[in-house]
Amino acid sequence: MQKNQLVELEITDLSYEAMGVAHLDGLTVFVNNALPGEMVKAKILKVKKNFAFAKIEKILTPSPDRISVKLNQWVQTGLASLAHLTYQKQLAFKRMQVVNLLKKAHLDSIKVNETVASPKEIGYRNKAQVPVRMVSGKLEIGFFRKHSHDLVPLENFFTTDPEIDRVLLAVRDLLREMKVPAYDELHHKGEVRYLEVRRSRATGEIMVILICLHKDFPQLRKLAKAISQISGVVSVVLNHNPQKTNVILGKHDYLLAGKAQIVDKIGDISFSISPKSFFQINSLQTPRLYDLAIKQADLKPSDVVIDAYSGIGTIGLSVAKHVKEVRGIEIIDDAVRDANANAQLNQIHNASYVTGKAEEIMPKWAESGLQTDVIFVDPPRKGLTEEFIKAAVATQPKKVVYISCNPATQVRDLQMFMDLGYDFHEITPVDMFPQTPHVESVTVLERKK
Repeated sequence: MQKNQLVELEITDLSYEAMGVAHLDGLTVFVNNALPGEMVKAKILKVKKNFAFAKIEKILTPSPDRISVKLNQWVQTGLASLAHLTYQKQLAFKRMQVVNLLKKAHLDSIKVNETVASPKEIGYRNKAQVPVRMVSGKLEIGFFRKHSHDLVPLENFFTTDPEIDRVLLAVRDLLREMKVPAYDELHHKGEVRYLEVRRSRATGEIMVILICLHKDFPQLRKLAKAISQISGVVSVVLNHNPQKTNVILGKHDYLLAGKAQIVDKIGDISFSISPKSFFQINSLQTPRLYDLAIKQADLKPSDVVIDAYSGIGTIGLSVAKHVKEVRGIEIIDDAVRDANANAQLNQIHNASYVTGKAEEIMPKWAESGLQTDVIFVDPPRKGLTEEFIKAAVATQPKKVVYISCNPATQVRDLQMFMDLGYDFHEITPVDMFPQTPHVESVTVLERKK
């Protein structure tokens, strides 16, 4: 098999990255935008020792589950790499990801429930972060083509709230009008690297964050004032990122106009959101995710709960009314401040938050006589550390509720909990990100009797 060769392929599966999978001449071939059951004519793009990448030249036999996508850039950029697959099949694909991971770990006996569908399939994201670049001499916003730094200009981001799209385009037009230079990553010059827009579904408040190479430039004051006059915008912030890096956000934020925070809700709990606050992206699905976790945990009014990786308190404050006490731990000081402020905002008096590493603080609490009943964890994609798991088990909670945004690391961690005396019997996938391959999953571990 050689680069640029044309081949006919039968697509038999989908990879975790939502690429079609085919087999030819002993190689696994990954084909972008292809679906199981399809016959395609494809062009080989890259050949490695055991696998190859290809792109579709022509679909010979389309899948009955294929949706015609008018704006194919959504699929090409990975912004919505499952947009060409029916929603019911997307849910089934996400469930199978979890099933296959458990099977690999020899945990076939674990029940995998049906994927919990999102109330909205498009336009659900309450936040967008989009690159700003010059394309053919014109400032554009969009998304990078998969595995590249080529910007595909977009005006409709498909999965984001349409109000966010409206504001993104309005800011783009102001940048063009005021001739603010877009960031040039090759020469590390220009001004605006990314635009971030957050919108509260509860209040309609919108925050615009300009992620810039410099913390000041000639047009900044005029630009900030013009952005603050866009309908719905209540906060304009500059995030300063002077580094030559792929990391989007810099360390420092500067308020340019309006309020430093916006307020959103999960269920009946209000949250103040700062520029760097982690807040679940899908506002309508988040209450379902938390309700599921709370229901499966079967919480008692006498329970003492630890909320590890607590962020701004979204899980802990949602749990507080069901239990005696919530103690949250978070390594980011600003998030801890926000979490305690959010407890006050909602007049919740049985939840408190401290800064530190959970694996260091939990043992101290246990030594001081705190009897933990339930630990909630919702870690980043890399999952939990061995140190954390051992510290959690040492506090002897009756249950550990594990919410994960990466089932692969979750299954790895669950095996370690099992080795240390805990069991789980079912797992529920939850679709927080329709049109993408990402899936969250929830399970409850119980201490063996």
